[in-house]
Amino acid sequence: MAGTSEPTPGELICTADLSDAYSDELAYLGLAFRDFGKRLAFSGPIVTLDTFEDNGALRELLESKGEGHVIVVDGHGSARCALLGGNLGELAVANGWDGIVINGFVRDTLELAEANVGIKALGTHPKKSVKRGVGSINVPLRIDGVNIYPGAWLYADTDGVLIAPQKLK
Repeated sequence: MAGTSEPTPGELICTADLSDAYSDELAYLGLAFRDFGKRLAFSGPIVTLDTFEDNGALRELLESKGEGHVIVVDGHGSARCALLGGNLGELAVANGWDGIVINGFVRDTLELAEANVGIKALGTHPKKSVKRGVGSINVPLRIDGVNIYPGAWLYADTDGVLIAPQKLK
């Protein structure tokens, strides 16, 4: 149960229990995220990416070792293309990322459903993004009125997405 042991990256968590135990320490992303990856619950320290309709920097991140981290992508809610597809989902699994939360869209949903990684996004779009590599990594983000900083902790499951300034104990 929440509060009795320390969550580690990859550990199954329950956001409702965490909310009950730590409500004063948490921020709540209220966007209507949908689940796309095989893993429905995930947590870990945050790596941020600010980009717009370009997934080149996301590919760069996913090619590096994730070590249980979670990527939060602010794609500014653009519904004109997908920022993540099956190939990048495979990279996330191969390199040990625990999850990806995208304020934007994904594609190749059948492939993503088989990827053993947590993936949350606003929806789907069949068009691929450009790949110029434009984006800022590990910068503060503001999504849905919530400030998200690199190194903060994200906890997600089918009930929602929580942000804590540090790992909950």
